[in-house]
Amino acid sequence: MNQIVKEFSFGDEGKDKVFKGIEVLTKAVASTLGGGGECVIFEDAHGIPVITKDGVTVAELSVLLDPVENMGASLVKQAARRTVQEAGDGTTTATVLAYAILKEFSKSKMKFTSREKRDAINTIVEKALKYLDKRSKAVEGDMIDEVATISTNNDPVLGKLIADAYRAVDLTGVVMMETSQDGNTSIEVVEGVQYEKGFTNNHFVTNPAANTAELVNPKILLVDSAVDTIRQIQTILEHVIKNNIPLLIVGDVDAKVAAALAMNKNKGAIKINIVPAPTHGVNRKEIFDDLALLTGATVISENLGDDLDLIDLSHLGTCVKAISTFRDTVFQIDEEQSEEVKAIIKNIKEQLLTELNSGKVIKLEKRLAMLSAKLAIVKVGGDSDVELNEKKDRVEDAICATKAAIKEGVVAGGGVALVNASESIKAKTPAEEIVLKALYLPCKTIMKNAGLEYKNIDKKDWGVNVETGKTVNMFKAGIIDPVLVTKSALKNAASVASTILSTNCVMSNLRE
Repeated sequence: MNQIVKEFSFGDEGKDKVFKGIEVLTKAVASTLGGGGECVIFEDAHGIPVITKDGVTVAELSVLLDPVENMGASLVKQAARRTVQEAGDGTTTATVLAYAILKEFSKSKMKFTSREKRDAINTIVEKALKYLDKRSKAVEGDMIDEVATISTNNDPVLGKLIADAYRAVDLTGVVMMETSQDGNTSIEVVEGVQYEKGFTNNHFVTNPAANTAELVNPKILLVDSAVDTIRQIQTILEHVIKNNIPLLIVGDVDAKVAAALAMNKNKGAIKINIVPAPTHGVNRKEIFDDLALLTGATVISENLGDDLDLIDLSHLGTCVKAISTFRDTVFQIDEEQSEEVKAIIKNIKEQLLTELNSGKVIKLEKRLAMLSAKLAIVKVGGDSDVELNEKKDRVEDAICATKAAIKEGVVAGGGVALVNASESIKAKTPAEEIVLKALYLPCKTIMKNAGLEYKNIDKKDWGVNVETGKTVNMFKAGIIDPVLVTKSALKNAASVASTILSTNCVMSNLRE
């Protein structure tokens, strides 16, 4: 086997190159941050110029020529990706924070051990997270409009549209995005179910741009038993292939079986997607039963005496559309709620009134949201492909950020919450002082992007409205951020920065 020759960089030499890569990435991404953030123009794979204000898009496209510098950029991109996965937004904030921590330590003339740096970062982050939780406020009234507007880079029209979409599903349903067919941007409310499992194999993806597996009018097979061989579902497969019907399997399918079905899907022989069964536990049966009620399918379980070999078409359910990401699956349903579903919803609402266990409350709320079967689709249009793609990036971020805000509340926006956190924490070591300084950079970057000088304001939740230049209470001015986004960005940035600061050797592949 051929070995790839490595080039070694030690000590400051290696770390300086890694830091330079992070610096380049941060400069590109940070320019989009805040209400005064600007666009980035990039060249796509076909040489066509594309405009975006989406930090995650800029980050993902950033590949640096120097291999060590690129490793630095890639490490920060990992933090950004994790933030998006956890909170749906916060890419730019995570990137800026990681850079800030590294920059402050590199500027310091004091020498710290790796352990001192790591302990300082962990201590400050832990205290900052507690502060953010303490200052968080639940989303009420017009706050949802404000969160959505800020997340669309201060586009009030798009912001209101997204807020209206969430109101249309009573804040408990699902909001998703599609491309408009007529060029207009609008909302469509349909019956829909969100199931917290996504596709099992990337080969099932049908829309590479959105990284989704989409099936129109699929038959749905619910299996509460392991599918170990294709023979067990042979009858069903033969029927859907013969009639060119899409098939969605919800169940635990053997990896070899899934791979074989994915290969046949890629050959065009079958339209299929597989998502895992619900997690084992007391709620597994309830989730299966709820999916069965909503789709009209019968749950097949060998534990209850069912024989997988005897599955026939009568056991299959259906829906208008099934869309899977790597995180979850949305079923669009066109039928009104049955009396049985209404009775279960009523029972769950009654349980929520008396349930004190927070874990059980969360599970009941998730089940309620699923059974409520409400789905709002934001259909995004534009006058050109450039405008459409840029708008879709912003809408997708705003949908996720608004969901995060509804889930865990909001804090003062514009980076002010992190500034307040820094000011409320007393450093016990010089290393902790350095980390606290880093928490100021998102706020300073937002001010800089708006052409304003940063100024310190000795009032909690007060900052500068970059559109007016006036000092305001950020909550009252509607300048707020989802606390989940801020927390995720801080945690992931700190994790990457801590790792880089404790590195003494960088090994890159030797280029010819």
